[in-house]
Amino acid sequence: MPFGQYEMGRLLGQCTFSKVHYSKQLKTSESVAIKVLNMKMPSVNLLMFFRISLLIKVRLEALERANATNRILLEFLWSSEFLCSSSSYKRQEDKKVVFPRIVLPLQASSCNSKKKDPVWNGPDYFTPFRQEGPNLPLKTQSCFSTSSKQSRATVVLPLKTQIIPSSSVPKPPNRVSFHHNVTLTAFLTVGIPPQNVSMVIDTGSELSWLHCKKAPNLTSTFDPLRSSSYSAIPCSCTTCTNRTRDLPIPTSCDSRKLCHVALSYADASSSEGNLAFDTFRIGSSAAPGTIFGCMDSGFSSTTEEDSKTTGLMGLNRGALSFVSQMGFQKFSYCISDRNSSGILLLGDGNFSWLGSLNYTPLIQISIPLPYFDRAAYTVQLEGIKVSEKLLPLPKSVFVPDHTGAGQTMVDSGTQFTFLLGPAYSALRNEFLQQTRGLLTVLEDSNFVFQGTMDLCFRVPLNRTILPTLPTVSLMFRGAEMRVSGERLLYLVTGEVRGGDQVHCFTFGNSDLMGVEAYIIGHHHQQNLWMEFDLENSRVGLVPISCALAGQRLSKDI
Repeated sequence: MPFGQYEMGRLLGQCTFSKVHYSKQLKTSESVAIKVLNMKMPSVNLLMFFRISLLIKVRLEALERANATNRILLEFLWSSEFLCSSSSYKRQEDKKVVFPRIVLPLQASSCNSKKKDPVWNGPDYFTPFRQEGPNLPLKTQSCFSTSSKQSRATVVLPLKTQIIPSSSVPKPPNRVSFHHNVTLTAFLTVGIPPQNVSMVIDTGSELSWLHCKKAPNLTSTFDPLRSSSYSAIPCSCTTCTNRTRDLPIPTSCDSRKLCHVALSYADASSSEGNLAFDTFRIGSSAAPGTIFGCMDSGFSSTTEEDSKTTGLMGLNRGALSFVSQMGFQKFSYCISDRNSSGILLLGDGNFSWLGSLNYTPLIQISIPLPYFDRAAYTVQLEGIKVSEKLLPLPKSVFVPDHTGAGQTMVDSGTQFTFLLGPAYSALRNEFLQQTRGLLTVLEDSNFVFQGTMDLCFRVPLNRTILPTLPTVSLMFRGAEMRVSGERLLYLVTGEVRGGDQVHCFTFGNSDLMGVEAYIIGHHHQQNLWMEFDLENSRVGLVPISCALAGQRLSKDI
């Protein structure tokens, strides 16, 4: 008999947990409630591990006799018993072994096979209570391999800020429109015959997806019934079952035995639907068999903005990302600060007018860690300067710890830049010190912009030009990103205090967002040529007028 919410909550209360994350209650059976454990355990000797191994063997035999739901509960009960008991084992020495946070699923569904297995949402290295799913037969006639993609010629995608209805997207050769405001959006076509879609480009995500079900709040959707090249992916495909390579997120089977996927993001947004493949066209090039998510439900934390786009284009280093499937070893983008236009370039971009890029290497970690995204564009942040003053922060502040927390990611899907607590506090204090007398601080402890940005200022409504502000420099290994002028403050629309507008500091606190990482958002990448070189595992950047770069590219390609 399954536990109710009350019984499960009481059971969870027996341990000390750092956070509780509940997924949005979507109308599916795959909603998952997650507890994140943060605990320390004493060192254990070899004999203890033999006893634990024997206990695991006996309990895994019991798992074989349990159904999917009861197995998840048994796994949780036993893992809680082992990890939470303070009296089961005596400390052998004073030194403690710090265990990374462990994610435990409380409810999930699995494929409709004879032998059902729970969907495990925890880190790959935590294996004592994990079971692998059954080996499902491969249906080659219904599955599409991502390994058959070949490298392609360079394609230029112009970027624009204004919202363009999908029906009016211009279609010059090898060009797709792009705009940015809260998000960066590219325009392309999908399916046969082609349907115009708009996709948020996100270097922090892998799987691309489209809204496939019409809703009153959506202005643009993709209709799979109108595409002769569309095909849903069954659960038997290796793309659905092989989570370790192609799809690291949990999947399940729906009532039609199609591969069902649910995605969630740091801003609490979520989307779910079925995996499928179809023909994507970028400029004049067609890419048949591109795997994506055809989503029929979801939740957005920025409903008004997200309703204007058809979906999301994942551009990270994962096997199912858009650039990986297309075979591009390099891509670049350049975002203007004036008219919110720019360029997204897929392929090599060696131009004489571009100048020499400063490269910083991508950080690689071979073993899976719970808080380290191995598919992200992770670089090494080494320091922060305000004007020419280097903040007195130890190098260890910027280095990921044993759990992977503390990585620095370049993320086009995030608007602003977020720093972990110690670095953010140091930057906040120094910026306040250097702007004393230039800016008036908004004294309102209840106002935190977007829930993460607690440093805001009052600027008179009749003031059209901000005072000269100190430059903030992010120091990477081999490269530097300088943020100055208007990019340091963001006007909060509709927020007026007396005769003043409210402007907020464009660096936020990762701790308030609940993210264990440094995130470099696209607002601070304006007027920088950003190159992502997958072949050489590096990110390059150089200051440039992105509006001018767009004009020059029109002539060169």
